[in-house]
Amino acid sequence: MNSLSSPPLIPLSPYSQAGSRSNSQSNPQSTPQSSAQTPAAGASSNARQEVDGLDEVELRELTELKARDREVRAHEAAHQATGGQHAGAMSLTYQRGPDGAQYAVGGEVSISMSSVDGNPQATIEKMRTIRAAAMAPAEPSGQDRAVAAQAMQIMLQAQSEQSSRVGQQAKNTYQGIAGFGPESASGVNRLLSISV
Repeated sequence: MNSLSSPPLIPLSPYSQAGSRSNSQSNPQSTPQSSAQTPAAGASSNARQEVDGLDEVELRELTELKARDREVRAHEAAHQATGGQHAGAMSLTYQRGPDGAQYAVGGEVSISMSSVDGNPQATIEKMRTIRAAAMAPAEPSGQDRAVAAQAMQIMLQAQSEQSSRVGQQAKNTYQGIAGFGPESASGVNRLLSISV
C-alpha cells in the first residue's frame, strides 16, 4: 500500500513556527514612525495595528495557513476522487494557527498497488486508474510522481504477461486446428488424405 501526498510544507513565513510570536523589531514590514504618527504619551512606541486581536504578522500567517489548508485539501481530494475504489481515506496533518484553529498543512491518501491475481487486463485497468489518481492534482508531489512511475511499471509487466497469454492461446489454437495439439491425442485421425 503506497500513499499519495501533497507537496511538502514550505515554510509559510519566518513566523510560522507553532507558538512563535515576534516583536516589531523582528518584523521586516515595520517602518519607522514619523513624528506626525508618534503615539500618545504613555503608549508603547512599538505598538502595532491589531485586527480581531491579531497583529499584522499573525494576520499574514493566518492568511497563508488558510491558503495552504485549501491547497492541501484540494490536492488530496483530487487523489481520492480519481483513485475511486483503490484510494483510501484522506489523512491530514494540522498546524494550529494564531487564531487557535487547526489548519491542514500536509496530507496523504493511501492507495492499493497490488496487481489483480490471474487477470492482467484488470491489473492494467487498475494501474491506469492509480496513475491518473497520482497525477490528478494540479501540482503532483515527488511521492505522487513515484507512485505514478510504479503504477506504470506494474502496468507494463501486466501487458507483457497478457501478450504472453495471448501468444500461448494462439499457439494452442493453431496446434488444435492443425492436429498437433492435445486434442489430436484422442486417436482420431485429423489429417486429410490427398490422392494423386
